Amino acid sequence: MTQLWKTSVCAVALAALGMAAEPTTEVSGNYVESRTADVYVGACFANSEVQLVGNLAVFGWQINKGAWKGVPLDGLNVAAAVRANSTLGDKTGQPYPVRAYLIVDQKANLEQRQALKEFAQRMTGDLLQDIVRIDALPISFEVADNNIHEKRVTLNAGTLAQIRTRALVDSDSTCGHEATVYDPLSKTEHAMPAYTMESKFNGSSTDDLRARWTSIDKRSAYVGTFHMTE
Repeated sequence: MTQLWKTSVCAVALAALGMAAEPTTEVSGNYVESRTADVYVGACFANSEVQLVGNLAVFGWQINKGAWKGVPLDGLNVAAAVRANSTLGDKTGQPYPVRAYLIVDQKANLEQRQALKEFAQRMTGDLLQDIVRIDALPISFEVADNNIHEKRVTLNAGTLAQIRTRALVDSDSTCGHEATVYDPLSKTEHAMPAYTMESKFNGSSTDDLRARWTSIDKRSAYVGTFHMTE
């Protein structure tokens, strides 16, 4: 009994040491996205866009605090642009294949850049599985008055990609019965539809995503927060 007890104690101690050595993942911060179809809209307007637009999107994360598999990511940002085969979020369509362009924070070291890539892929399911290009650029993510609920967010990834949003107001309503018709492209803790003042991607029309676009004045954005733990 004594030997068995000692063996059990050793096994528990080794397991505890193994658990303590396991890299931790807990990341939190802010999120913004904008696509080329309205996300907050009446059904008649949504039906007029589906399968015609909404296959392009820019999105990004501001990591306020956290680590990915033990790699610290405090204060870093990551963004992406995608071109899908059809309207993103349309459950009756076939958006895949999706081409993705990933932009990691220029401030990140090589280990952090790999962690940012893995984080972005985990947050978006299989949306970023086919990454055709990765660039390290200066990324700024600004939340007006440090209050995400005001929905005034600006994301700049060098001169390659940009999003500017504001809160939706009564004059943005055209039907009177608008609702969110698509889910956010990323996992979020809390997400709110917002108005896209401007969203753009200045990539190549022949390489990378084989698309470039500017989208203005649409109810096509989400802003929110995320908190992911594994």
